[in-house]
Order: sequence, then structure tokens, then C-alpha cells
Amino acid sequence: MFLDLNMSLWYSWILCLVLLVIGIFLLVKCSDIFVGGSASIARKMKISPMIIGLTVVAFGTSCPELAVSVSDSITCLINGGNANVAMGNIVGSNICNLLIVLGFSAVFTPIIIKRSVCKKEYPILILVSVVFTIFTLLFGLNVDGVKTFAILRIEGIILVIGIILYVWYLVYDAKKQIKKGLVDENNTEEEIKEMKTSKSILYIILGAIGIVLGGEAVVFGSKNIAYGIGDLASLNKDLVESLVGLTIVAVGTSLPELVTSVVAAKKGENEIALGNVIGSNIFNILFVIGIAATVNPLTVGNQIWIDMVVMLAATLVVFIFALSGKINKMGGLTLLILYLIYLGYLILRTVNQANSNIYMIILFTLYAISFILVVIFTLIKKKKE
Repeated sequence: MFLDLNMSLWYSWILCLVLLVIGIFLLVKCSDIFVGGSASIARKMKISPMIIGLTVVAFGTSCPELAVSVSDSITCLINGGNANVAMGNIVGSNICNLLIVLGFSAVFTPIIIKRSVCKKEYPILILVSVVFTIFTLLFGLNVDGVKTFAILRIEGIILVIGIILYVWYLVYDAKKQIKKGLVDENNTEEEIKEMKTSKSILYIILGAIGIVLGGEAVVFGSKNIAYGIGDLASLNKDLVESLVGLTIVAVGTSLPELVTSVVAAKKGENEIALGNVIGSNIFNILFVIGIAATVNPLTVGNQIWIDMVVMLAATLVVFIFALSGKINKMGGLTLLILYLIYLGYLILRTVNQANSNIYMIILFTLYAISFILVVIFTLIKKKKE
């Protein structure tokens, strides 16, 4: 989509804001419609609800992030520039899932964590996050003789292969547990409603169209807003674009996870919150970034390394909480405070680029202190037990 709006006109701002809001609404609503139609078709094919939940539903809930990132990837392919919204959307969404979604959920009801999660699912998330960071920061592109951070096409293909292997592992592990009688074959967190085939196909078509349009609207609105702010305030466009992608777009596309986890918390089913976040973050990296980078290599501004370090730090902090077996209300508040600190840093980094290094040092110092306190708290708690 071409970015040709004149952002010096007041009605261009209103148009972009409206498109951004409508785009996020379409992404959230139409992904539900798409998943509903797809799951119904799969159920008619006699596929067990558990397998549907691990495949159709899991892929479907990543559609908002996929639509935004692929749309931004195509926009960069046509117009050039960095894919700050695509990368910021995923990095920001993963940070949002770990700090906001789990934080809010734990404030409502303590999140009970099974030991198997720490032994199987969470180590996969850590591995995937580390690989994503290495791909982005160590292997890049030379743009006009300058080394630029990027996810290359070959790396995108590797990530796509990774999601295929991950889904195969999930299905294999589920079937093994079913055979052992450890789980019910019809057990799934998602309620799968069967509907007429014609209605299911209509849902799939309408959902797909809405997701594509929503992704285009979000990218168009967010990029023009970022460029407009950059021009008006004489700010670095990469930083403004990154701020919009890491916050507004990321939180918007994470709404399904947030709503699902908070509703589960109110019902006293908070143990599923961590599983949802782990699955979502793995899919975001392997599936969304993999597809987007395969379409077109994702170049990004140099500031992304700090955001990726924050993502890794948030992943490790939650893992330490998970080792204790529970994230209580205090832990939830800690996660929310960590996000507010990061948000404050993003704003300061964007509006005052000259002192960005000072803000970075403050950010890392606060996160280091928080990390040490979380480790000490976990050790003391384990010792008491």
C-alpha cells in the first residue's frame, strides 16, 4: 500500500486514526470468524478437537500479527524502507503477552504453573527467542554500504520449517498422551461449534478478507501516523515507526490473548494463561516472522537490539517465576511495572534521541535490579517450601 497521504492536513490524521482502529477491530473479529469456520470444517473431517486446537486454532489466533507483518513486508518491498512495524509488532506483541497479559491475569488470580511446562514448552520458547535474536542481530543486509539488522529470506524459510516441526511435535505429543490415557481426545480449551458447510466456507472467506483488509488498514494508518509525527516534531522516523509498532499495533494484535487470559482468570482457570502466551509467542516468531521474511527480507532500525534484549529479559523473568510454580498478585504487578518502565523508555527514546544512551542505561539498570530481585524471591520461596 502506497504511503502518499499529506500528513500536514488535519483530516489525514483523523483518517489514519480511524483506519488504525477499524483495522485492529477487523483483525481481532475476523480472526475469530476465520478460526470458527476452519475449525468447523476440520471437525466435519472427524479431526479430534485437541488436534484442531493445536493446529487450526493456533494458526488462526496468529492471523492478526501475520496480516500486519506480511502487509508491512509487502509495503517495504514496494516502497523500500525498514519493516519497523512488522518487527515491532512481533517483538512488542511477545513483550506484551509476557508482561501485560500474564501480569493482568496474575493480578486477578494466581497463575498455577505445571512442572511439565518448565521442562518442555518453555525451553522451546527460550530457544526460539534466542534463535530469532541471533538471526536478527548477527546476520543482516548491507544497505548503501551500511550494515542493517534484518531477518533474511533464508532465515525466514528456516523459521517456517521450525513451525512445521513444532506443530508436528505438538500433534505427536498429544496423540502419545491420548494413547496413554493421560488426556481426553475431545479435551480442548476452545469450544468448537459445528455449522453447515456452506456457512463454514462463508466464514473462512469473509474472515480471510477481513484479516487482509485489517492488516492493510493497520499498516497504512500506523506508518502514516509515524511519518507524520516524525515530520512535525523532527524526530527519527525509524524510532517513531518502531514506537507505534511496539505499542499501539502490538497491544492491538495481542487483544485476543489478553481477553482470553483475563476471562480465564475470572473463571478461576488461570493455569491456561501461561500456555496461551507460550504458544502465541512461539507462533509469532516461527510462523509470522517466518512467512513475512520469506515474502521479503525484513530490515529494521538499529534500535531493535534493545527491544529484543527486553523481550529476552521478559522471557527469562517469567521463566524464573514459572520455576517457583506460581505467579501471584505481586508477581503480576511486577510484570506490569516492568512493562511501564519499558514503555517510558520507548517514549523518551523517541522524543529525545540525543539522550537515548542514558535512557538505555537506566532501562537496563532497572531491569537488572528487577531480575536479581525476582531470582532472590524465587530462591527464598523455594527454600521455605
